[in-house]
Amino acid sequence: MNSFVKPARWADPMLKLFPYQVGFTCPPFDYCAAPSDFIRMAPETVGVHGRMLHVPWYQHGLDQRKKNFGLLEEFVECMAANNVDVCGQVGSNWVHASGLGVEGIRQHCDMLSETYQTPFHMAGYAMVEALREIGAEKVALNACYHTYSWYQGTVEFLCEAGFDVVWAGNFFDQGWFETQQQVDECVWCFDEDLIWKSFNYTAERAPNVDAYLINGMSNYRRPSDGVARRPVHHTAELEKRLGTPVIGHDTALYWRMFKTLGLGPTSYHGRLLATLET
Repeated sequence: MNSFVKPARWADPMLKLFPYQVGFTCPPFDYCAAPSDFIRMAPETVGVHGRMLHVPWYQHGLDQRKKNFGLLEEFVECMAANNVDVCGQVGSNWVHASGLGVEGIRQHCDMLSETYQTPFHMAGYAMVEALREIGAEKVALNACYHTYSWYQGTVEFLCEAGFDVVWAGNFFDQGWFETQQQVDECVWCFDEDLIWKSFNYTAERAPNVDAYLINGMSNYRRPSDGVARRPVHHTAELEKRLGTPVIGHDTALYWRMFKTLGLGPTSYHGRLLATLET
């Protein structure tokens, strides 16, 4: 039986560096934009810390995610011991790679949250919660860089959660690359025009849905200065162009963590995050 107890000193709020403290983890060998994203859109009362999972020779295999699933508990325990108020896990594939199913993931997140007295949210399950929040039923998935087995896992997870995924396809399926290997060689980072083209393509294939989704944690380089930005930074413009809610796993995770803190972002990033405005 786990006997974790938060250090008694954290009962004194004057010992916190920030009134609201957030912790993120991400897969090995992925420099993660989540801490930077979150701190840039959060009030100044929020502090953010990041911690990569450590798995030597990690190759982004779904089997490796399942094998190392227990490292998420180690992450939550570490963050809880250091007085974090909410933990977030970046990486949408971990929920379906686990084999736990939708209800099993919900129970696992609840168990870790209760055991370490610190709310824990996973990007893949946050997407389910976000879609339920806006009342979406029919969705289409812009699977971006994810391989077929990766995004099919996401489709199956969403279907198990009760959503109708009417279309899904990645950048290779959409015809922007000649092979999936070319997609992989970009290492999750693409020219900015691809996010507009790929969503136009998705909308043409599925014109009547409640929400357009984008898988994973892809990045798109701004032509003016080469800065790579995740889908959350393009959401407002995408929704303006498409006239439909757009939700990425990054947006969904940030939304869920803000909701837990009882806060909202200080800038507009689309309809989902706008539900947090007070």
